[in-house]
Amino acid sequence: MIINMPFASLRAFEAVCRLSNFSAAAAELGVSQSAISQHVKVLEEWLGQDLLLRGARRSEPTLEGERLGRAISEGLGRLSDVCIDLRDRKRADRTIIISCLPGFAFTWLFPRLLRFDLAHPDLSISITTDTGQLPFSGTDADVGIRYGLGDNPGFHVERLMPERLFPVCAPALQDGVPGLATLSDLAHHTVLQDENRNFGASSPTWEYWAREAGVRLPDPMRTRRLGQSNLVIQAAIEGLGVALGREPLVVDALVDGKLVRPFPEIVSSPLSYWLVCRAGMLESAKVQVFMSWIKSEAANQPQIPGFAKSND
Repeated sequence: MIINMPFASLRAFEAVCRLSNFSAAAAELGVSQSAISQHVKVLEEWLGQDLLLRGARRSEPTLEGERLGRAISEGLGRLSDVCIDLRDRKRADRTIIISCLPGFAFTWLFPRLLRFDLAHPDLSISITTDTGQLPFSGTDADVGIRYGLGDNPGFHVERLMPERLFPVCAPALQDGVPGLATLSDLAHHTVLQDENRNFGASSPTWEYWAREAGVRLPDPMRTRRLGQSNLVIQAAIEGLGVALGREPLVVDALVDGKLVRPFPEIVSSPLSYWLVCRAGMLESAKVQVFMSWIKSEAANQPQIPGFAKSND
């Protein structure tokens, strides 16, 4: 049976016991010192016990007061733990955790997230990044965006976007001296290369592009290797060299005029971007919302300037 207790007085008394001071308790609870004093007086009268030994600067609990203060603190602590847990669960219900490569997050996902936030103010996207070396496990994220061949056995996998490869550079590099009129002009420039060679002969390298495009690269070429695709793109934007552009990662930079295509050859990559999740997550309303949104963004992204998009 729970009796009708003066809860406001109990809370005020706990603060006085913990802080040993009426003014400090008043400041913590946002009330006046006289209100705290009145609450303690009400509690003492209700219990018929003196609970505090009042001093000029400090107030110490009596034995009875110490016992009561400890019980209140323990009870409030348990209540706080439960409330935090319930609140965090509610937040988790509104948060979608996405796992993807840093390059994809920086160059493609981040510029589009504001549209999701405006369309779905009740939901929040949290992003974790990884190297993509290990298969998606589904333990740390609701949805994975993976790059490769789409092999993730035991999970729901669907292709989000294909990849196309083509050289890109800053406009000033193309129009400068030496310029970039033909492939042989690459011999006079630095070639930027993503170090991602995790897919063997199918990796997005200059050699792969040249082989599939049926063209010959200058030999030798001065090459600068960078560890992530977003670094390659930014280096190209800064005019540090000619990069092998990868759709979709460079589409926005092309549309914005930060990059241009010096040569016309575009080849399709055997690699793609894939949505991956546990099959059971497809029943989650928040996952359905995210997957519908990102597939719409992918389908409606700008085309490569000067290239008619096909349906591969």
